Formats: sequence, C-alpha cells, structure tokens
Amino acid sequence: MMEKNSRIKYYLISCLGLAALVALDQLTKVLAVHFLKDKAPVVLIDNVLEFYYLENSGAAFGILQGKIIFFLISFIVVIFLFVMFARRVPLTKQFLPLRACILFIMAGALGNMIDRLRFQYVIDFIYFKLIDFPIFNVADIYVTVSVIVLVLLIFFYYKEDDLEKILHSSRK
Repeated sequence: MMEKNSRIKYYLISCLGLAALVALDQLTKVLAVHFLKDKAPVVLIDNVLEFYYLENSGAAFGILQGKIIFFLISFIVVIFLFVMFARRVPLTKQFLPLRACILFIMAGALGNMIDRLRFQYVIDFIYFKLIDFPIFNVADIYVTVSVIVLVLLIFFYYKEDDLEKILHSSRK
C-alpha cells in the first residue's frame, strides 16, 4: 500500500510539474506575440542574442513545413513511449534526474504541440545571432537540454545494473 501511495503522489507531482512547465512555455509565447510580433527584434546582447518573432510551421531548421498530421502522430508515439518508460523507472532518489529529464522532454513536446494544434505553427522567439542558430523557444530548450542531460546520465552516471533495473521492471 505504501508503494502505491508513493506512486500516486509521484504521478500527481509529475502532472503538476508538467502543467507548470507547459504553462511557462505558453506564457513566454504569449509574451513573444504581444511584444515581438510585427516589431523589430529586441537585442539583448548586440550581435549575439536577440528576441525575434517567428512562426515556424516546420521542425528544426525549417524541415517538414506544414506536416501537422506527422507531428501529431509523432507526438502521440513519443508521449506514449515516455509514459511507458517512466512507469518502469524506480521511485528512488537515484533515478530522480532521469525522471526529471522525462518530464522536461514531455513538457517541451506538449508545449510545441499545443501551438501546432492552435495555430498550425510553433511560436519561436530566441535567436543566437552570433552563430546564426535557428530561432527557438522555451519548449525547445526543455527538450534539447534534457536530451543532452539524459545522454550524459546514461553514459556517465547510471551503471549497467541501474539500467537493467528499469528494463526488467514489471511495474504497472
């Protein structure tokens, strides 16, 4: 019974965290529309970092323009796989970084999917002019940083035995 209560508490906290992260992403996009749309870019660091409004109907680097159905199917598959994986991760402090990465990736995917469903495009507004990096948003930061941290965790923090615990878990 204790483990079941712990899991319920974990899922509740995870859902609240997911909602907060998505809300933050959506708030930044509302602010981008309000302060940046149809206006000159806001320069934060000259020739380095700007806020620059962009409506992106594709994916990274402008690929897959207008492929809403593809993005929706991909989103559903990714979220399903992450939920199934997350259910297998033990609720110990050792796996907290892994669970946090999963949460941030899901929040990023959900934040951008909300845009795609509402507007048929994603609102991007952060531009690293110094390296002419594609314009991105907070949801993209969630996903990118979390994937990098996830790779580092898998290669340098978790041992093979730790990963075996997850892969052979029978939690429901």
